[in-house]
Amino acid sequence: MWRSPALSFLAGRITQRGVSRIQNVSSSYRLITQAQISNQSTANALEPLQDQYNVQDHQYNSQDNRQCSEKNDVGVQKDRLSENISRKDKIDFLVKTLIDLRDTKEAVYGALDAWVAWEQNFPIASLKRAMLALEKEQQWHRIVQVIKWMLSKGQGTTMGTYCQLIRALDMDQRADEAHKFWEKKIGIDLHSVPWQLCRQMIAIYYRNNMLENLVKLFEGLEAFDRKPPEKSIVQRVANAYELLGKLKEKERVLEKYNYLLTETESAKKSKKKALSKKKKKKPVKSF
Repeated sequence: MWRSPALSFLAGRITQRGVSRIQNVSSSYRLITQAQISNQSTANALEPLQDQYNVQDHQYNSQDNRQCSEKNDVGVQKDRLSENISRKDKIDFLVKTLIDLRDTKEAVYGALDAWVAWEQNFPIASLKRAMLALEKEQQWHRIVQVIKWMLSKGQGTTMGTYCQLIRALDMDQRADEAHKFWEKKIGIDLHSVPWQLCRQMIAIYYRNNMLENLVKLFEGLEAFDRKPPEKSIVQRVANAYELLGKLKEKERVLEKYNYLLTETESAKKSKKKALSKKKKKKPVKSF
């Protein structure tokens, strides 16, 4: 265990005095007398050493306080510098950095770690804008990396983010990885997964000839009595059953959802108008 020079010196002095006192003992009277003198001498010797220790301790504390103050000053300066940079400039800088980086996980994750280090709170909104900019540049591989980095930080764990990741994996020609992510994070909760995401996954399965996975997903949705909202889903499912040689299942699906297949264009338009009116309708404010 580390001891300061003052404490080491003090321990040596006390040990020496103890040895000397034992060697010089010749009688009970002399032992008591010398013990009293020795105790007094030790106390006297302790005072300057204790003062020295207190001075050193004060110096160490002062140094620690200065270091903490310097760190705090750096943090304040860092926050002030971050505040002086507009959000748009930060996003533009990140997008340009990500596009120019070499294609390694370490490089991308390191750049993202450095970028968010300037923020007091996790900048989820800014990252979403950055990903929209990357999408315009067709940087699907980078979008996948950004989302995976976000998820590794425990951020962005929403169906919206999952949908964006599934789409980016699909556009990056990584259907197998999209399927694995679906099975791990989304497909375990089919009773509440939005149809938009289910439609997207069915389309991925259909384009990549993953027909067994397609019909399994659709049957899982049917098990929760969830009905497809549009004709394209029914047609893909029916075609998948036919290609798999399950003609009875194909006929069952076509018959069950025949109302979607025979829906007229005028009915579709009226349905869309009704939905748009509901979205636009707002409560009247009272003055």
